[in-house]
Amino acid sequence: MATTMPDLILHHFLISPFSEKVRAVLGYKHLAWRSVIVPGVMPKPDVIALTGGYRRTPFLQIGADIYCDSALICEVLEQREPEPTLYPAAIDGIARTLAQWIDSTLFWTALAAPRDTATMFAQTAPEEAARFGADRAAMKVGMPALRAADAAAACKTYLQRLAGLLGTQPFLFGSAPCIADFSLYQICWFSLRYIPAVASLIRADPLLSAWCARMEAIGHGDAGGMSSAQAIAVAAAAEPLSLGGSVFQDEHGIALGSQVAIRAESFGPEVTEGVLVGATADRYTLRRHDARAHTVHVHFPRIGYVLEELHERL
Repeated sequence: MATTMPDLILHHFLISPFSEKVRAVLGYKHLAWRSVIVPGVMPKPDVIALTGGYRRTPFLQIGADIYCDSALICEVLEQREPEPTLYPAAIDGIARTLAQWIDSTLFWTALAAPRDTATMFAQTAPEEAARFGADRAAMKVGMPALRAADAAAACKTYLQRLAGLLGTQPFLFGSAPCIADFSLYQICWFSLRYIPAVASLIRADPLLSAWCARMEAIGHGDAGGMSSAQAIAVAAAAEPLSLGGSVFQDEHGIALGSQVAIRAESFGPEVTEGVLVGATADRYTLRRHDARAHTVHVHFPRIGYVLEELHERL
């Protein structure tokens, strides 16, 4: 007898660029999903009930499994619906590498330019806009910051190089978009709305402008609404997926079953604590319990995250 696959639940907010990246991937793969809009700033009690501390946006929920970071989310969506692929075999390595560079170096270079906050917060009370700015500043503590003029010059060069990849082809590596296209798209999508200096660079390049239009035409797939309380109830009623025979790859001398903490290398210092139940070549999995969400598995990509054992808490 056929079984119904659990819903894809995306926890996101509308002006988040990385959320737009995932929304576009969902559209490209023609996937149905449930939309949970999360607060832009702390406190986020319903988010923390599911993630245990991680508060960046977006994250993906499938039953009692929580997937953090857009890079890992895209991998999970690829497993859910392999076609059309984000990772064509012929360009898999270069596409992933370029996407990672875009998500980090290019992203923060573009965001160093002044933003049109009046447009960003047009529907937001001034005090809420101020809270958003203070919240993001706290998340960036310790991160190096580019000066606006230096960022503008670098961004111009970077975009010219990426436009050069397009040439006469519709997407960065050929006739169909890959993961690198979706990473670049979220930056262009955000910039065209809220970063005038970067938007002018995009509009001035006919190749990039046409590419942006093709990416935006992909859409977001079939989205239905859901409240955060409903999403927590879904987790509470489910069991985390079995990790099966996943290979344990130990790079830290930390055994499975250890109490650990995971945090991002840079942006967002919040820590998620739990029991390490999985450590493969590309991801970590923590088991944790919450009074409302019950037992969940929280998954992180290895790249971009730091794993530490909590000896003093054993």
